[in-house]
Amino acid sequence: MLLERRTATAADVADALGLTAAGVRRHLDRLLADGLVEAMVQPAGSRLAKARGRGRPARSFRVSDAGRDALEQGYDDLAVSALRFVAETGGNDAVLEFARHRWAEVEDRVAPVLAAVPDHDRAEALARALSADGYAASVRSAPHGDQVCQHHCPVAHVAAEFPQLCEAETEFFARMLGRHVQRLATIAHGDGVCTTNVPDTDEHAGTTQATTAERTHA
Repeated sequence: MLLERRTATAADVADALGLTAAGVRRHLDRLLADGLVEAMVQPAGSRLAKARGRGRPARSFRVSDAGRDALEQGYDDLAVSALRFVAETGGNDAVLEFARHRWAEVEDRVAPVLAAVPDHDRAEALARALSADGYAASVRSAPHGDQVCQHHCPVAHVAAEFPQLCEAETEFFARMLGRHVQRLATIAHGDGVCTTNVPDTDEHAGTTQATTAERTHA
């Protein structure tokens, strides 16, 4: 109701829903505490304030940015439609190039951070960077290296139709860690966690770094 009306008072909501104003205020207080709505005090000369007369300042409520994010969004549908158009007009290679461009933007931000840490700490640093972007990432030990685990994927529904997103992400991991990595599982394909194996040593690390340099110059 707040979303539809943009702003409303507790009394407005109570009248529309057939509830008591006190009961509505309790609900609104919880939403305020969770940061899902915002309260605005009406200026003393406003119509609402005059209608209330003396007493507590009049308050109206509106949905906050966090509240909008908590509501169902159509971003996944929009992203899928956009990538379908890209695939239809430019082919699957165009989708892959888009995905690579997306991770290149992340790389510009993350690469300097990883370059400043020792090689054996880079997987942990990468996981922290991924977590900051909403991937809830962690690192666990494996028999011959580490595994980067992403417990959440913000684009899982889109990647389920367009695996190029996962392919570009794997390439990004390889460049950031300076070695060949192997994707073992993905949330987009129904696995519980996106898991990427990072070996202790990689005889192809030099090749990977050369490829990165070529792409940079290109």
